[in-house]
Amino acid sequence: MESMTPISCPTTPRWNQDRPFLTGRFHQETRGSSKFADSKRFTLDSSSSSGVEQAIGCYDTPVQELIVIDDLLSALVGIEGRYISIKRFHGKEDSIAFQVDPSMDLALQELAKRIFPLCEYYLLIDQFVESSSQFKNGLVNHAFAAALRALLLDYQAMVAQLEHQFRLGRLSIQGLWFYCQPMMGSMRALAAVVQQASTKHFVGSGVLNLLQSQAKAMAGDNSVRSLLEKMTECASNAYLSILERWVYEGIIDDPYGEFFIAENRSLKKESLSQDSTAKYWSQRYSLKDTIPGFLANIAATILTTGKYLNVMRECGHNVQVPISERSKLTIFGSNHHYLECIKAAHEFASIELVNLIKDKYDLIGRLRSIKHYLLLDQGDFLVHFMDIAREELNKKVHEISVEKLQSLLDLALRTTAAAADPRHEELTCCVDRASLLTTLGMHKDPDSNSIEDPMSITGLETFSLSYKVQWPLSIVISKKALSKYQLIFRFLFHCKHVERQLCGAWQIHQGIRSMNSKGTAIPRSSLLCRSMLKFISSLLHYLTFEVLEPNWHVMHDRLQSTRSVDEVIQHHDFFLDKCLRGCLLLLPDVLKKMEKLKSVCLQYAAATQWLISSSIDINSQSHPQKTMIRDTTVTESIFNFEREFNSELQSLGPVLSKGSQAEPYLTHLSQWILGVSKE
Repeated sequence: MESMTPISCPTTPRWNQDRPFLTGRFHQETRGSSKFADSKRFTLDSSSSSGVEQAIGCYDTPVQELIVIDDLLSALVGIEGRYISIKRFHGKEDSIAFQVDPSMDLALQELAKRIFPLCEYYLLIDQFVESSSQFKNGLVNHAFAAALRALLLDYQAMVAQLEHQFRLGRLSIQGLWFYCQPMMGSMRALAAVVQQASTKHFVGSGVLNLLQSQAKAMAGDNSVRSLLEKMTECASNAYLSILERWVYEGIIDDPYGEFFIAENRSLKKESLSQDSTAKYWSQRYSLKDTIPGFLANIAATILTTGKYLNVMRECGHNVQVPISERSKLTIFGSNHHYLECIKAAHEFASIELVNLIKDKYDLIGRLRSIKHYLLLDQGDFLVHFMDIAREELNKKVHEISVEKLQSLLDLALRTTAAAADPRHEELTCCVDRASLLTTLGMHKDPDSNSIEDPMSITGLETFSLSYKVQWPLSIVISKKALSKYQLIFRFLFHCKHVERQLCGAWQIHQGIRSMNSKGTAIPRSSLLCRSMLKFISSLLHYLTFEVLEPNWHVMHDRLQSTRSVDEVIQHHDFFLDKCLRGCLLLLPDVLKKMEKLKSVCLQYAAATQWLISSSIDINSQSHPQKTMIRDTTVTESIFNFEREFNSELQSLGPVLSKGSQAEPYLTHLSQWILGVSKE
């Protein structure tokens, strides 16, 4: 069970605890022993007039019975008699016991002791009512104490009636025992509840669960079970009023921290665009450990209902469940009406919020826009950008000016077809400080061979795009989701860069086709360039048409029929995770092979101009010895590139084949790559 966390609430004035005459405990704290006999006690013997009480054993049995009945009537309401006293055990405030004068008739002692438990139950319940009525104990305890106070009034009325019968001479101790029987079971059950609640400091859900469990335990006693169910109903009224405001208005009106939904006020909606873990949606409102048993199965639904209403309020739409659809939440009844009310409220809030983000905030359009830019669906702006930003992107990471890149990006967007998209202004550029493998945590292994020297990383390896997303779309397109888009973009962008470099190398080869290249390494270099181009083209084709497009259409179709924001988030996250895995970003072995192959391709593309020009110069030179040495160097360089590329490509085949057993989609990529390797 859950103890109440410290909540700012009014404190009970100290004088209310220090002055026992305000609480009624002075009855128990003042010893009613033989030291006194007040005017309310009737005089049985002339010796009493001297002020000295005699032992009860000095009286005849009929007189003892009258004295015992009188003392028992006082004990039933927690007041000590002349021969019945209250003993409190040291160190145990709630442990009390009634004792009788040992000189009392044994038969009367036994009958009195049968009634003592009822007296003890009354004291325990009365003390609980007094302590639980303090502010700090919460609304549920207040309501439970109020219900107990009403029960104690009925109990005290019963004692008053018995005392009236006693004054009329119509009550024997056997009769007193008989009339106390109906209350014995109920008071015993309630005393057990309040004692456990006091000892463990239960509040809120803890009290309700305790009452419910005790009611179930009393299944064989209909009257006691009904009483405990009534107490549960009374105690839960305050709790259900908090629940009603949450599921109908999305407001937590919980002054004492009893509700099973916790609110983390430190998390703001603005954090969704900054926090890579997207804590706001999952932790702004969360379930506590202790949930009322009758709400346990529907707690998640209750949580999301209020969250949806809160989102709409944060958007400036003060949407509430219509009054016509509201209903007073009640626990009891075989029809479980409260479940139907909560489900109806949840359905209303879900549909309203989904329609809001789909229609007013155009979620699908925003996702499509992100696909155009971050997944390179429409790449005309990217081609222009890579042309005008080539010099800046070739710089080392620490030398790059992000502001200059942003201005070049804006220029590329304004001068291409992207200018027709009103959302292109939401696009921004950013530069990471680490390579893709390092960002994905694939360079943590000290034994792994790093493909890149961190000091030599350029903007081409670290450049990425970002997208400004406003509330409430940031619930779906959070910083966490954008980070996944950026990982995919960086991989695609670098592949595009490799393809452009190889295309440049191919153009150089095509430019010298008219020349006589027999006897040189140019034909072999041309074949190698063609193989590399086919490799990178096959990879880009796989990423685009085998991974991104099919998964996008699956997500798009699913979003059309969603009925809650959580479903939207689930489908969107599923799409991104499938794309990450399909794009090899979650497969270290495959990705490292791909990065190595791209690195070889870039090295070859960078050396192409030298290789071709050297081969042309060799043909035109007239010094045979120098020509032979240089021709050998050029040919050997091309052979080295070819050998390294083919070796890496062939070793990629088994890696893909092995991975395709766990990831079937790799079969398509394997077919493309193996097809390239055979040519």
